[in-house]
Amino acid sequence: MAVSIPRRICEGRGDGREVVVKAVERRLLRRLPRGVVVVLAGLAAGQGVLLVAQAELLARAIAGLEGWPLLPLAGVVAGRAALARVTSGVAGRAAATAKRELREALLARPCAGAGASPGPGERVTLLTRGLDALDAFFTGYVPQLLAACVVPVLVLARLLAADWASALVVAATVPLVPLFGALVGMRTAALTGRQWGLLQRLGGHFRDVLAGLSTLRAFGRTGHQSRVVRELADEHRRATVGALRVAFLSSLVLELVCALSVALVAVPVGLRLMEGRVALSTGLLVLLLTPEAYLPLRALGARFHASAEGVAAAEQAFAALDAPVEDRGGRVPRGGAAAPEIVLEDVTVRYPGSRREALRGVSLRIAPGERVAVAGPSGAGKSTLLLVLLGLVTPESGRVLVDGEDLAELDLAAWRRRIGWVPQAPHLFAASVADNIRLGVPEASDERVVRAARAAAAEEFVAALPEGYATALGEGGAGLSAGQRQRLAVARAYLTGAPLMLLDEPSARLDLASERALVEGAARLLAGRTALIVAHRPALLGLADRVVRMREGRLVNDAPHNAGRADGVSSADAADDAGGAIGVNDGGAGVVPGRGEAA
Repeated sequence: MAVSIPRRICEGRGDGREVVVKAVERRLLRRLPRGVVVVLAGLAAGQGVLLVAQAELLARAIAGLEGWPLLPLAGVVAGRAALARVTSGVAGRAAATAKRELREALLARPCAGAGASPGPGERVTLLTRGLDALDAFFTGYVPQLLAACVVPVLVLARLLAADWASALVVAATVPLVPLFGALVGMRTAALTGRQWGLLQRLGGHFRDVLAGLSTLRAFGRTGHQSRVVRELADEHRRATVGALRVAFLSSLVLELVCALSVALVAVPVGLRLMEGRVALSTGLLVLLLTPEAYLPLRALGARFHASAEGVAAAEQAFAALDAPVEDRGGRVPRGGAAAPEIVLEDVTVRYPGSRREALRGVSLRIAPGERVAVAGPSGAGKSTLLLVLLGLVTPESGRVLVDGEDLAELDLAAWRRRIGWVPQAPHLFAASVADNIRLGVPEASDERVVRAARAAAAEEFVAALPEGYATALGEGGAGLSAGQRQRLAVARAYLTGAPLMLLDEPSARLDLASERALVEGAARLLAGRTALIVAHRPALLGLADRVVRMREGRLVNDAPHNAGRADGVSSADAADDAGGAIGVNDGGAGVVPGRGEAA
């Protein structure tokens, strides 16, 4: 369940990462409309002009050259505050737009090929915490970058007019600030990339643990996974502290450079003031403006560190958007609402990390409108067979034909719209009964919902609920029995009108009365449709035209339903069917979509 992290990120080395960061920054800047950049640059220039005016008024006031400087000085200060407020608003709106566009692009992006796209856990982290971190880039770093380009030039121009010697010193020392900032920034970028990678690894692993929590509890591995999560959290904490340590040290370096540079200007100006070679107002103006020439560059370094996490997240977002998409063909399956013919030709499936095959050379033909039941012990490959037909598992070899077309070349979204799925443990959401039934057909009318419930033998118990079809269910269908939840799942499948029905042991946990009601609804559901039913119990097997038996991933029996026992299974095999109360998956390794999760 661990998520792999690129070696260069884990080790925290540069390896040209500063080039990657600059490329990402340029792509982020291109997401800002040109008009927004022009407005932000104009606001930065306005603040620079007001800054020079503020220093001029303060110098003249202190030198006693102004009688009533407080009113214009207050106006200048208020103007700077207003411009800063407008800058924050413009940058904030631009950030919200850029984040929304990136999220929409990522959500609309199909899964890339193996290893090219973040997994579900990393994807969630990227779409939430990752893209939210871009606020610091758009609202902090970009406006400060424009200010760092404009304000020092305006300050230098005024210094040159006031005292050319001081202006030359400032012009010679100002480049030292971005130079030292860049040197420290390279290390910060590498450490932040490592921190972001560890955060994604933690998020991905935690999601996998939650998804497979029932399996981990069944095998007594929750304690081990708790320790793994704790170790990952500690590793991320150490990486975060390391990045913060470098950020604080960089602030110290920049403060030192700026302090020494200001001293190189202040000491000569003070000596010349004592000798009377410089007017007091001019000396004060130089002393007030000199620190302002370095301040935007010092602040830019701090903004860069604050935006580093967002830039690292954007790097992965752009990598996911640029990754080649696995070509699944995209063709819409033929047949429309007609019952399809399903043919499996020598299909073999092996789950990652497993030495044995979940399916081994399975060949099976299901004629249009035929109902085929699959029996066998737990781990025989029955659920894997359904997952292959759902397109959730790709065969290692062999192929699946749908009306003569290879499933691997079809548009999976269009194919799944032709499938009705009734899992062993259907998931019901914290919504009304009607909304849970119309999950696959959200536009279905109330009349169709009632008709589907009636066909699934669910109308009677739904009518007895406090608010009928408007009754809000608890999370996971809390408040309903297992049989009632299964009948709602049958109603949900019936409402789709899909021509192919897949049922995965829907009666496994039901008592006899609930099973009878479920079988009545299932009989109406399967009428005129192609169906594959994973079942053990005779009541559900009685709906099949033919029963096939699986053992260790192979088909070992294929006979008409009325041949021999009702289920075509020997007594010894029936004992096998009763065993294995816990079925993790048919592959025996990893956490794969479970029976209740595939829908």
